[in-house]
Amino acid sequence: MSDAPTPQRPSVNGWNGQFLDEQFDLYKADPASVPPETRAFFQGFELASSQSPGAGKKASGEASSLQAGADGLIAAYRGLGHVASKLDPFGRTAQRPPALSLEFHGLSQADLDSRVDATSIGLDASTPLRNVIENLERTYCGTVAIEIMHIQDRDERMWLLERVERNGGRIDIEKGLRVHVLEQLTRAEAFEKFLGKRYPGEKRFSLEGGESLIPLLDRLIEELSNHGTDEIVLGMAHRGRLNVLCNTMGKTYEQIFTEFEESWEDDFASGGGDVKYHRGYSATRVMGNGKSVHLAMASNPSHLEAVGPVVMGRTRAKQRLRGDKDKALVTPVVIHGDAAIIGQGIVAEAMNMSQLDGYSVGGSIHVVVNNMIGFTTLPEDGRSSRYCTDFAKGIDAPIFHVNGEDPEAVITAATIAAEYRRRFGKDVYIDMYCYRRFGHNEQDETSFTQPLMAQLIKEKQSTLSVYAERLLGEGVISEKDISSIRRRLDEALELAQKAARETPQDPTIEPGSARWSGLGQAYSFEEAVTAVDPAVIAEVCGALGRVREGFKVNRKLQRLLSDRAALPDTKKISYADAESIAFGTLLMEGVAVRVSGQDSRRGTFSHRHAVLRDAESAEPYLPLNHIGQMGEPGTDHPPGTQTPDGGMYQAKLCVYDSPLSEASVLAFEYGYSLADPKMLVCWEAQFGDFVNGAQVIIDQFLAGAESKWQRWSGLTLLLPHGYEGAGPEHSSARMERFLQLCGEDNMQVCYPSTAAQTFHMFRRQVRREFRKPLIVFTPKSMLRVPTSDISELSAGTFQDIMDDPGFSSGTFDRSKVKRVVYATGKLTHELTERRDARGDGSTAIIRVEQIYPFNAERARSVDALYPKGAERCWAQEEPRNMGAYLFVADQFRNELGFDPRYIGRRANSTPAVGAKAVHKVEQEQLLTDAVGPKPAQPEKTDQPQPAKASA
Repeated sequence: MSDAPTPQRPSVNGWNGQFLDEQFDLYKADPASVPPETRAFFQGFELASSQSPGAGKKASGEASSLQAGADGLIAAYRGLGHVASKLDPFGRTAQRPPALSLEFHGLSQADLDSRVDATSIGLDASTPLRNVIENLERTYCGTVAIEIMHIQDRDERMWLLERVERNGGRIDIEKGLRVHVLEQLTRAEAFEKFLGKRYPGEKRFSLEGGESLIPLLDRLIEELSNHGTDEIVLGMAHRGRLNVLCNTMGKTYEQIFTEFEESWEDDFASGGGDVKYHRGYSATRVMGNGKSVHLAMASNPSHLEAVGPVVMGRTRAKQRLRGDKDKALVTPVVIHGDAAIIGQGIVAEAMNMSQLDGYSVGGSIHVVVNNMIGFTTLPEDGRSSRYCTDFAKGIDAPIFHVNGEDPEAVITAATIAAEYRRRFGKDVYIDMYCYRRFGHNEQDETSFTQPLMAQLIKEKQSTLSVYAERLLGEGVISEKDISSIRRRLDEALELAQKAARETPQDPTIEPGSARWSGLGQAYSFEEAVTAVDPAVIAEVCGALGRVREGFKVNRKLQRLLSDRAALPDTKKISYADAESIAFGTLLMEGVAVRVSGQDSRRGTFSHRHAVLRDAESAEPYLPLNHIGQMGEPGTDHPPGTQTPDGGMYQAKLCVYDSPLSEASVLAFEYGYSLADPKMLVCWEAQFGDFVNGAQVIIDQFLAGAESKWQRWSGLTLLLPHGYEGAGPEHSSARMERFLQLCGEDNMQVCYPSTAAQTFHMFRRQVRREFRKPLIVFTPKSMLRVPTSDISELSAGTFQDIMDDPGFSSGTFDRSKVKRVVYATGKLTHELTERRDARGDGSTAIIRVEQIYPFNAERARSVDALYPKGAERCWAQEEPRNMGAYLFVADQFRNELGFDPRYIGRRANSTPAVGAKAVHKVEQEQLLTDAVGPKPAQPEKTDQPQPAKASA
């Protein structure tokens, strides 16, 4: 199979005649139905034609008026037939657009028996117009409504037209499949009714009214398996989730009833857990075609659409681990609600990523359970567009609207969607119109807000009843067969509930998978071995300073490369150097590294330069991917295995400049980290302040997933932080918000002050025997400032709390200390510089490198080095109500027995002032309060100064 085409809008000059004719007919039917540039072209064409003799002919200029009218009618049906389709589950008639009438195209009833060329829709070259219209009505105005004419790529559009028009918009469904669909509808309905009867006061977010989702997913999974997929990652909101877990995923009745009985005490013993309609599950199903497919349902909070990019990231990681370059083996399926898909911005953000190099997954299949309502909000109050899927036209995705009351229409849409995804590797949408028999949950009273719809629903036969009557009428199945299916299911449900009450069944699955083997979940302060042999470090530095032959390095970067290569000799390293060396040494050990963020290739502060661009051709080059021979996951030579010459295949650095999004990209990287715990996965904010755009992902996934869903992640967040007078939105990464979320050792919050600390911190993240999210505050102004000797990378480990080097080195006398100042990160350097400039040995500056989990034992041992009578203080750049103060003060009180005096800015409503001059005054006051005023500079004089006396 060839690579999927990249959708591009061709220029007007690049259009061929047939496409131009199609677009012109569509434009005549409805100018708004064609893209703006196309519309502008035809408006100009009409203007010119109105001023020219003989104007108004069809663009080809040769067809008869009858044939021209027929062609225009075909184009109108292709572009607007969906407007007149039978999507409403209550049978309400849609208003037909004028473009679907004979008169609009200069035709009349008298022309119905005239013959036209209908080969363009798969009919004969001489077909009565009446038959052409019947075929178009069946194809485009039935219970499947298709939107494909917005797709600019001609190959895609023509393939879809042929596939849809091949058999009047339907696929052949044999008797066995129809009976199978009936049984699935029966299972879906019986499950919901049983729960409603036995647990009437429980929220379950019933699927009643949308039962066709179950046969839709079943057909989708089987069709995907026919196209090579053997693993599917699913994400969905609450509506119908329990039904899908049971009838699609294979979660047993006993497990689900145990959750309703709340009889599995392990779920709640530690104060964690989550409601049953948020939890994920995974299982392997053998489909009707005999093929096995592993299904993994992602856990999801009440922020309904947040799970979409999580599913994408998890899929992408699985594809990489399996060497699935065609992205056929693992497929993402995301199930949406109609109000959420159009209302939640993260959906559009994820859609925008769908065809980008760093985030593509070979196309997601989107299924909308379209209840035609939100909580209580109707579509006319919830969106400005006709359909909830209209934004998908922005990426040229085909959209299949389908009436959920016609299960066979649903099967058709699922079949073609699976074919399209495999052939073109792009997203596709199935918008299933249905209804919600009850309110948002079963306790809601819908008649308060939607009395007319509530009455329609009350009078409505179920989808199962309608389809059963249809099959009975066509002789496909008998009453006896239907009764047998129902009786068997009722008995199974009764027995399962009894069994669950007698012997509760664990409703969850074993956390992790084979890839998580050997990794526990308990946090430990015991450090892993992170030091690296100097020879290996030298090899990495050599690669950092090297480019391939003929590569033209930007002249401003030549010095940088030579400096990197010389680091083993010059010794002094910065945060940026330490990060690159940490990544490189991990790659040499077979540990892959992924970094994603809005400017991550170069680095917002020009500190990384992980990707170099040829100054003449702009071709990219990643130095760290050329240390040694590259290994490939899913092959005979994976990273970390031995090369023929006795070396080791290195892993790959994957670094991407992301879209201008925080929420969706962070969610993607979180999903990625779930599937590959052996990879260092990093998300970097352009400025740390911008992380608040992803607050939902941090709150609902990063902080709580372990407690709620027993799901672990080693995702690392890199958040540029520090006060340099850049204003309220370029100063603070909001450390206080992360610390408020800390509990049960759920995350690591670090602000490393030296390059060596940075190096060991990155390496320990994948070298310890557990995984916890790592939040790193990176010092913007100090990213390129040397703070360590390279020898420190070959000895020691990360230190949660660092003693003052001025005292540990013997420069100052501990016994004379009158004040112990605790601080973090960049500020510790400014405090130390001020203290050293004053030559003041009465102040000690202790560096808290990891704020959480707080290493109380280490803190006590360091604090005990200084006189008990010395004043203890906490200094920070952030306002009093922000930063780490309130958190660490509580730790100091509880663990060390003292309440530190606060030194820093007053409480404020914004993180920083806007004026740089005011910032400097504030910062000077902070340093003065903590250490003392800046020493006076000696007056300049022409007289020689006396020599200083020796100590």
